[in-house]
Amino acid sequence: MPNQLFFAPRKLFIPGPSEVGPEILRALSTPQIGHRSAEFMELYSRLVPKLKDFLHTKGNLYLSTSSATGIMEGAVRNLVAKRCLNLTCGAFSERWHTITVANGKAADKLGVEWGKAILPGMVEDALASGKYDALTLVHNETSTGVMNPLSEIAGVLKRHKDVTFIVDAVSSMAVVDMDVDALGIDLVLAGTQKGFGLPAGLAVFTVSPRALEKAKTVPNRGYYFDILEFEKYHQRNQTPATPAIPLLFALEKRLEMIEAQGREAWFARHRIMAERTRGWAKKHFALFPEPGYESISLTAVTNTRKVSVADLNKALGNRGMTISNGYGKLKELTFRIGHMGDLAVADLEGLLKSIEEILKL
Repeated sequence: MPNQLFFAPRKLFIPGPSEVGPEILRALSTPQIGHRSAEFMELYSRLVPKLKDFLHTKGNLYLSTSSATGIMEGAVRNLVAKRCLNLTCGAFSERWHTITVANGKAADKLGVEWGKAILPGMVEDALASGKYDALTLVHNETSTGVMNPLSEIAGVLKRHKDVTFIVDAVSSMAVVDMDVDALGIDLVLAGTQKGFGLPAGLAVFTVSPRALEKAKTVPNRGYYFDILEFEKYHQRNQTPATPAIPLLFALEKRLEMIEAQGREAWFARHRIMAERTRGWAKKHFALFPEPGYESISLTAVTNTRKVSVADLNKALGNRGMTISNGYGKLKELTFRIGHMGDLAVADLEGLLKSIEEILKL
């Protein structure tokens, strides 16, 4: 019996996974190679320098066949020796606190109301206590549509050099230009299913030289996410465990596509889509994040009209597209429109027009 799709494909305007274009899908079909073969080592040795250049880092960069959540866990297991400060402003940053505690690490949560941003003054006050040797920050909180002020918070961390700076850039990497070394980030991680516009299943993370040295002093790092194992195999142009090889071919293709398009044009498209969606939301509804901290990756819209988001999404599905309901306690109170991956401005315009027609706005 031939394989068949059991659903009608829909264009994804959600916080992730993001829309994957045909060129990436073709790259995924590259014939398989052995993960310990010379061909793989050649692929790895091409890909890692391209990624380091893209992220503006001379530090270490590793590839993990896992969700980004795996690297969130690995980061605290490897880099928290004394006590961790988890900055929280939504569901996914709160999850990092849960992960930290679940791994037996001493940790405190410094949180703000959902929809608010983490501000540098708060971080300065907390770190002045001298209690912490590590800090976690979610740059872009997809549950609330808040993009935290990474550069300003990085400035605080530069005054506290004994604190390891760990950043979740899951939904901001490849959406905004990120200079890892200039920001002084010790470990930054992302999954490929968001800004990179690839399928899920691959995580990318950088590690500073000082963080690598710190990991050597931390016991019980585990195995699958042990940074030192990644480094050992990196020296051979390999990964510790069997990688998702098709995703590596796809990631290399994505970087080639970005270079061909031009980095500024790539990042500008995301800014244009974000600004267009915000303007539309202000006209017909309201924005959920506090002003000045709106995400570029997605727009969280306050459901001021009290429409049924579930019904709206069902109607959009009949038109071959989908958005995302609010997350967790924000379900039906907000809805989220993603503008990442291979989405174009014309795609976004089609979505917004469809919502207007369905809701008779």
